[in-house]
Amino acid sequence: MATTFRLGDMTIHRIIEQEEPLFDPLTFFPDLKKEVLEENRGWMEELGAIDKATGNLTLCIQSYVVQTPHHNVMVDTCVGNHKNRPTRPFWHQMQHDKWTKGLAATGLKPDDIDYVMCTHLHVDHVGWNTKLENGRWVPMFPKARYLFAEQELNFWVEEHKREPNDVIADSVIPVIEAGRVDVVKDTHRLGDHFQLTPTPGHTPGHVAVEIGKGKIEAVLTGDMVHSPLQMRYPELGMRADTDRVAGGVTRRKFFEHHCEANTLLCTGHFPSPSSGRIGRWGDGFRFKAEAV
Repeated sequence: MATTFRLGDMTIHRIIEQEEPLFDPLTFFPDLKKEVLEENRGWMEELGAIDKATGNLTLCIQSYVVQTPHHNVMVDTCVGNHKNRPTRPFWHQMQHDKWTKGLAATGLKPDDIDYVMCTHLHVDHVGWNTKLENGRWVPMFPKARYLFAEQELNFWVEEHKREPNDVIADSVIPVIEAGRVDVVKDTHRLGDHFQLTPTPGHTPGHVAVEIGKGKIEAVLTGDMVHSPLQMRYPELGMRADTDRVAGGVTRRKFFEHHCEANTLLCTGHFPSPSSGRIGRWGDGFRFKAEAV
């Protein structure tokens, strides 16, 4: 599934691999108190961020493709097919065509992608970096340069050396070995429309992607934030954060700045439409969904 909107001189496509209730909120956010969850359940359900039937967090697993007059850039690549993910049954050895049909619906083919940017190297952001071909993992986008932030890549390569990680083995190492990777700083600029900005906490080298020519039209947040609940409580970390304290500092600073600037946020995991702007809510912030 793909949805498309225009922003300045850019066309932005959301390619949705999955959108459904996946995780229990109290497990996903280890520091979340039950009474705080109940206090916020009503508006979270209205926003579609909590599923009424199951009580689970509804997450959208998606990629963004940004088309400028010069480049086609894929930001994050979801989970992918045929990947060994035994701890996540809903992602283990997937074999479906939803994501590939979504890409096709944009009018683009894998050969048309010029750059792939991964905000970080977690399971649901790197999967379609590669595809299985004759028993080998090969780059999904054969003509693209894959841009990995140096600190992020170094962290996961070292972790993989200490303890083998299927995600790195099947979705990162093969594109390195194919010579398709450019290792960049976390402030890297690409052309006239893309600027990486460091947003550490969820992972050490996590980056968000600012897009726009001459001004920031929007920010693709990646996993800097997972749920609108974290906008009301910026210090609320999720279970996979490498540094929950740093993540909270990053979110509060980010929300403060982009609230003042009225920036459009294109989030990685909020339920559709996934985009919106930031308003204030007491000591925290409110997500105002906006179908662009």
